Amino acid sequence: MNRSLLRPAGLVRIADFLHLTRLDRPIGTWLLMWPTLWALWLAADGVPGRGVVLIFVAGVYVMRAAGCVINDYADRHVDGHVKRTTQRPLATGRISEAEAKGVFAGLVFIAFILVLMTNLFTVLLSLGGVVLAFIYPFMKRYTHLPQLFLGAAFSWAIPMAYGAVLGQVPVEAWLLFIANVAWTIAYDTQYAMVDRDDDLKIGVKSTAVLFGRADRLMIGIFQLVALGFLGWTGWRLAAGGFFWLGLAGMAATFVYQQWLIRERVRERCFQGFLNNFWSGLIVFAGIALGLWPAAG
Repeated sequence: MNRSLLRPAGLVRIADFLHLTRLDRPIGTWLLMWPTLWALWLAADGVPGRGVVLIFVAGVYVMRAAGCVINDYADRHVDGHVKRTTQRPLATGRISEAEAKGVFAGLVFIAFILVLMTNLFTVLLSLGGVVLAFIYPFMKRYTHLPQLFLGAAFSWAIPMAYGAVLGQVPVEAWLLFIANVAWTIAYDTQYAMVDRDDDLKIGVKSTAVLFGRADRLMIGIFQLVALGFLGWTGWRLAAGGFFWLGLAGMAATFVYQQWLIRERVRERCFQGFLNNFWSGLIVFAGIALGLWPAAG
């Protein structure tokens, strides 16, 4: 059967392209946004400039969309066999492979235009981010640690933010980077637990498959690593009470997530994953309030 026959025409296609780029599902955008905002506020030691904030917020939307497109392209022959992804537009043929590659190239081009508005150091750093965004979706074919590559991709905005604000990447940026990689592995393992049964059948690798019955323990360990490195960052920066209150709030969300995933029920694991929105928001609130400019 010619799959192009499944392709609708006209404005109705907008919904398919929104689904391809996940602009209709913002949780991934927020999980990329929060660490980016952490880094911008900490690098600026207060409120960063409006221009750099707008550039990075737009960049988060564009690069997350690009990452989703290349992920669906890599999984185009797999998604049809996974309950959660059977209706994705590339898997059903509603969007062609050529169209997906064109969308990816266009989004990366937009992201490059955005980063050109910063400085040469940040432009050079951005090349690493593009490579990570491109290779991550293919890692689940070769390693049980694709979440590690996702963590690096989702954390690369941290050194870029410091580069854009300071023109350098200090130690605190790399501590923040490690914290976010650990957090990403934790929440994406929760996400992978949703698909674990299907992944085992079709041979897709993930940390959820690798950890097996030790999944909750390993998620807890990575959550503790994230908290530890965030705390180390705060200690080096002599952060105030709001920062530590935010860190305590993140720890509370982690406890709640462990409760949600305790029986490894698919829907509850997904709820645990979604709850990480609040984990990132609470830390950002602590950072922003702690660095709030004093009234003059």
